[in-house]
Amino acid sequence: MIEFETDSRKVKPGQTFVAIKGYTVDGHDYIDSAIKNGATKIIAERNVDCSVPVEVVKDTKLYLNEELVKKYSKDFENLKIIGITGTNGKTTTAYLLYQFLNKLGNKTAYIGTIGFYYEDYMKELPNTTPDILSLYNLLYEAMEHNCTTVVMEVSSHSLEEKRIEGIRFDRAAFTNLTQDHLDFHKTMENYLNAKLKILNYLKPDGVLVLNNDDNYAHNFMDNSFEKITIGFSDGASIKVENVDYSITNTKIDFIENKEKYSVETNLLSKFNVYNYLTCYAILKSLKYSFEDIKKVTKVVYPPKGRCEIIRVNNGIAVVDYAHTPDAVEKIISTFDELEKNRIITIIGCGGDRDPVKRPIMGKMACKLSDYVIFTNDNPRTEDPKKIMDDIVRNIGYTNYEIVFDRKEAIFKGLNMIDDNDILLVLGKGHENYQIIGREKVHFDDCETIKSWKDEN
Repeated sequence: MIEFETDSRKVKPGQTFVAIKGYTVDGHDYIDSAIKNGATKIIAERNVDCSVPVEVVKDTKLYLNEELVKKYSKDFENLKIIGITGTNGKTTTAYLLYQFLNKLGNKTAYIGTIGFYYEDYMKELPNTTPDILSLYNLLYEAMEHNCTTVVMEVSSHSLEEKRIEGIRFDRAAFTNLTQDHLDFHKTMENYLNAKLKILNYLKPDGVLVLNNDDNYAHNFMDNSFEKITIGFSDGASIKVENVDYSITNTKIDFIENKEKYSVETNLLSKFNVYNYLTCYAILKSLKYSFEDIKKVTKVVYPPKGRCEIIRVNNGIAVVDYAHTPDAVEKIISTFDELEKNRIITIIGCGGDRDPVKRPIMGKMACKLSDYVIFTNDNPRTEDPKKIMDDIVRNIGYTNYEIVFDRKEAIFKGLNMIDDNDILLVLGKGHENYQIIGREKVHFDDCETIKSWKDEN
C-alpha cells in the first residue's frame, strides 16, 4: 500500500494525508476527516492544529510527486508501459492495442478516457490520465493481477502537470495535433510543447511511432530514439497504398520494408487506418509477426462510442466522440465517401471550454452535411444560448436548426432518416452523462437511439 493519500474519504489507518489545494477543493479543509479515518501524519502548506504530527512544506503537490517517484517508481521498472498521445485517436489506438496484446497472449491493462481495464474488470476514471497518486495505484493493481504490460493514454494536461513523473515508456506514439484544449494551453505552440514532453519519459532504448502525415510530426523527429512512421505519404516506414471503405469494415493495403501486405479490419473511416497502423507498428516493434497480428485483427473492435453503428430503418446512426474541428471534418468526410443518400449531423460544443473552435465546428458541420441539428453537449456552467450563438456566428449556411434538448435533437434526427441516410451523433461517444451547471445527469447517446428504436 502506498503510504500517501490525498482524498480524506479513502484514507486507511496509518497513512499520511497530503492536503492539496485543487481548483475547486482545498484538502486542508478535510484534515479532520482524514484523521478520523486513520491518518497518522499530515503534510500541509500551513500550520494546522490537530492531533497528529504535521509537516509543513511549500508545495504539497510537488512534495507528493517527489516522494512517490523516490519511493515507488522503481517498482515499475519491469512493467512494460506504452504511452499514446495526440489530439484525436488516443482512446481508440490505446484500446485496440490493449485488445491486441491480450489476444496475443500478453496480459495487459488499459488506462485512459474510457476507464481502467484488465481481464474482465473495468472502472471509470475522472481523467484521461489520472493524477499521479491514482496512476501509481492503478499500476500496482495491474501488477497485482499479473499484468506485464500497461497501455495508457497520455493527455497534454498530464504532461504539463507532471502527472506521469517516474514513469518510463518502452514505446510511445504520437497520433496527431489539431486545435483543442486552448482554454488550457492558450496557444497551439504551448499545446505542441506539452505533447513533446512525452519524449522526456521514453526510455533510451524505446521506440517512437509517429503519424507521418501530421503537420506537427517533424517536431518529434529531432531526437535519438528509434522511430517508425506510418501514413499515406511517401517516406513513411509503413506506407498505405490503398484503402477500401465499407459500412462494415475497412481493407488496408500497405508497404513495409518493400513488402506488400493486406489486412481487413472491423474499423471504419480513414482516421481508424491511422489508429490501426499505429497499433501495428508498435506490435511489430515488440517482435510480433504480420501473420499473428493479421489473425487477431479480425477479433479486435473499437471502444464504445467510437464510430459505433446502430442500424435504423433502412439507414444507420453513428455515435462518435468527435469533438474537435479536425475530428468532425474527418468523420463526416469518411461517411460522405460511402454510398449513401443524405448525411444528417447532430453536434454541439462543450461549455466552459475553448470557444474559438465553436464557429469552426459549426461551419464545418454545415459545409459537409446535408442537414445539421445543433444541440447541447455538456454546457456545464455556461449559458447554452451563448454556446449556440458562438457556433452559428457568421456561419454562412442555412441547412441547420438548433434544438437545445439533446434527446429531442436525437429523436428529431432519427425521425428524419430515410433509405440509405446516415445520422451522425457526434461529441459525446462513450460518455453516459450530460453536465448541466455543476450537475452530472445520466445521458447516453446510444441508449437514446435504442430507446427511440424500441418506441418506433
